[in-house]
Amino acid sequence: MREFKASHSATFEINLYGLSGATSVIFGLYGAWGARFFTLGPAAAQSRTRTPVMSSTSFARRESVDSSAAAFQAAHKAAPFASKHPKGFGEMVLVDGVSIEKTYLLPVPNLRQWLPEEDQQTCNRRKLDTVAEDSVERKSTYNKIMGESDVILGDIRRNDSQEAVSRAYVRAGPRANTYFDPSKVKAAVVTCGGLCPGLNNVVRDVTLALWNLYGVREIYGIRMGFAGFYNWTSLDQKEAPIMLTPKTVANIHHYGGTILGSNRGGFDQDKIINFLTTYGVSQVYVIGGDGTHRAANKISEECRRRNLAVAVAGVPKTIDNDVDLLDRSFGFNTAVEEAQRAIRSASTEARCVPNGIGVVKLMGRSAGFIAAHASLSSGDVNLCLIPEIPIELDGPRSCLDHLEHVVEEQGHGVVVVAEGAGEELLGTSVEADAGGNKKLPPIGAFMKDRIQEHFAKKGKECTVKYIDPSYMIRSVPANAADSLYCMLLGQNAVHGAMAGYTGFTVGLSANRVGDIKGAKSSD
Repeated sequence: MREFKASHSATFEINLYGLSGATSVIFGLYGAWGARFFTLGPAAAQSRTRTPVMSSTSFARRESVDSSAAAFQAAHKAAPFASKHPKGFGEMVLVDGVSIEKTYLLPVPNLRQWLPEEDQQTCNRRKLDTVAEDSVERKSTYNKIMGESDVILGDIRRNDSQEAVSRAYVRAGPRANTYFDPSKVKAAVVTCGGLCPGLNNVVRDVTLALWNLYGVREIYGIRMGFAGFYNWTSLDQKEAPIMLTPKTVANIHHYGGTILGSNRGGFDQDKIINFLTTYGVSQVYVIGGDGTHRAANKISEECRRRNLAVAVAGVPKTIDNDVDLLDRSFGFNTAVEEAQRAIRSASTEARCVPNGIGVVKLMGRSAGFIAAHASLSSGDVNLCLIPEIPIELDGPRSCLDHLEHVVEEQGHGVVVVAEGAGEELLGTSVEADAGGNKKLPPIGAFMKDRIQEHFAKKGKECTVKYIDPSYMIRSVPANAADSLYCMLLGQNAVHGAMAGYTGFTVGLSANRVGDIKGAKSSD
């Protein structure tokens, strides 16, 4: 990581709005209402004139902290959101000991670093797919062009015990100049691994961004994962790449799955590179999980070794929402919504019989986010078991003891268990799938049997209904929130690749989309 050039050294003010206690704060923003709060010193604030902190206030360089604080105070008072509030928001309070003096940026590799001679330095003028009466193509600039000083702070929660240092990521978005000449770009899009709500959305949004924003006209859709780069011949075209156009992707976001198909395994670096060189592909968009991203980084590193001007961009996909550094993964919200259907069914079944117990197994190999979020948001779950917490089944204050008391009190109970929970009870399988993932023990059926045994030993009757929605929660179309998120990911992956970034992934961090360097293939 390198130290960020722009100065982020400042003592700043934050309105606590009546909160008391430890000096722990969150760097936030008013968003659409105007006032933004960043850890920017006067110099940095001055350099951001294209995005003013307040439309009615311009920050000039000030030498003292007091004058800087006064400026923030004035901005706060003049904020449209604060002024429109019937009671206002009062004075801002200076928080002592909470500051950021240095920000270290995690840089993203760029083709300009080792192939400067291939840099086309094309002015990034957004292409509009319309033609004027004089047949002259019309183009427009973007609303905001990202520069080197546009970053996302990785540590927005602060308190007075932390060092005045923060990490940062490159903020995603269009750049002033593209590395590639868009008219010469050929791109490839591939989906790998398991299904996830929103896959079709990402494929569609990458295609539309390439076609409508940059004018790219050759976009290969690689079929059935990495093997689709080579696992076909001129005589057998069943799994040959398809050409992606606005017409072919027009309505695919209304359906689950992926129009390209997906598969685990099949990675052959040399054969994939051979496809890229044979067909002149200069941008590869890889949509997949951690294993897929490791493979994508191998492609990026090999292209660099061979001095190939190929940008490799990743879009992280995991229904389990267990991607480090990111706020969430696409498809997760949809999966939680769908999981609630199973929980409601289990609750209904349990309520309608004496001592009824509904057991629902949900996806979550090594992280229980789906199980936890679905349980908490449903309001119907009495016991939730996740991989992060060891399960204690027997004894006082154990899981089964708790469930017994719940059934005694309300006449029924609902249990949710993540598929990866309980390895300490059932052991770890030595078998693995093509993607290297170990097969999981049947924790759902195991819990059903143990619940029945527990109640039988106590001489109590119970009726246990076991529901396993399994792949149903991941094969549905993305909901509105995930659809919007997929659009942000797809478009910003294209912006990053066009700028020459490679070996990176796009994702939401601190509620902003960033370009984040991928791990080395040896990791």
